[in-house]
Amino acid sequence: MTIERSDFSRSGNVDDPDQTVAGGVFTAPAVSVSRLTLTEFRCFPQLRIVVGPEPVVLTGPNGSGKTTVVEALSFLAPGRGLRRARIDEVARWRGDGTAPVPWGVAVRLRTADGLAEIGTGRDIAALGTTARERRVIRIDGQPARGQGALAAVLGVAWLTPEMDRLFVEGASVRRRFLDRLAFGMEPAHADRVGAYERAMRERGRLLRQRGHDPTWVAALEDAMARHGVAVAAARREAADRLTMIAGCVRGPFPAATVSLEGAVDGWLDRQPALACEDMLRGTLARGRAADAETGGACAGPHRSDVIVRDAATGRAAGLCSTGEQKVLLLAVVLAGVRAQAAARGSLPLLLLDEVAAHLDARHRSALFELVGALGVQAWYTGTDQSLFDPVSGKARFLTVDAGRVTPSDDGR
Repeated sequence: MTIERSDFSRSGNVDDPDQTVAGGVFTAPAVSVSRLTLTEFRCFPQLRIVVGPEPVVLTGPNGSGKTTVVEALSFLAPGRGLRRARIDEVARWRGDGTAPVPWGVAVRLRTADGLAEIGTGRDIAALGTTARERRVIRIDGQPARGQGALAAVLGVAWLTPEMDRLFVEGASVRRRFLDRLAFGMEPAHADRVGAYERAMRERGRLLRQRGHDPTWVAALEDAMARHGVAVAAARREAADRLTMIAGCVRGPFPAATVSLEGAVDGWLDRQPALACEDMLRGTLARGRAADAETGGACAGPHRSDVIVRDAATGRAAGLCSTGEQKVLLLAVVLAGVRAQAAARGSLPLLLLDEVAAHLDARHRSALFELVGALGVQAWYTGTDQSLFDPVSGKARFLTVDAGRVTPSDDGR
């Protein structure tokens, strides 16, 4: 079906906060979706949506497929999407016991360099075999190696109701959150995270085997040290940028600080990266016996935590009220959007699932104003269309119901 900003430095310099504040201080070209096609993706056997560069508002009853549409867009970023789904979980469920089917998400993007095509989905060749299933990616018709290639094309940021517990859940959730923001600022970060995690998994597997080759274990520890310190350094840089930018927000959203706590982060505070690599290699080598028992790794950036605080009070977000946590989280996400624009020279996609229903009128109005000032293509979802009245005439309104997407009845 078919439903039918000025020069900006790509240097990523945020030394001058005024260069990274939303609200008209700077503009950057937005990457936007012009066409989205879904195939056998959750409740949609086939779906095609064509939109302009303006924000998109998807409304409809619970369970209609609104979140599924923005989830599909989240697969344009490295990782498992905004629901953290495995590759076999997003294929449309037929319920008749038939064999699993491949699924696909394809988009046509408007970028500062022209149109781009991205496709991703389940590897057809792996279906029905013992091979490990994987997600395949094609960019402009050519196969791409690794999900890091996605981050090189565009950034994607999102906020979902499930993320409301970000500050009270385990540290791994917060690390993934910061990594997603860092992917957008520095696409190579995605590949480094992947390389570190692969080396860590392989080291753990070898340590559990009797008679393992210590030379090969040492080589994996070297890879963990090199990639791990680079991951930690990139996270620190991302946290510093977010803190600087979030501190410049004007309006009802609080200024926030973002920092990291962990052994490697502490080492980087005191000494150069190469010395930190040596320390991590040595720590891993000394911890082999214990790691063989636990199957983990005694040190590394996978043990760091991300700490967000209200800059005015210094209070950790996990100790704030539910409402305070929500607006702090949104402040960091919006800072991430501006940081990506500063680092890349283009704005990311912004996916906001049910965000309007969880904000009071003051913060909701401020959100719409900030997103509008940025010029980003935001995809909003919600059950109550009236909550989006402030963006009437500025956004494309679509109704989602029973796996179908149609223009809203009032023609917005």
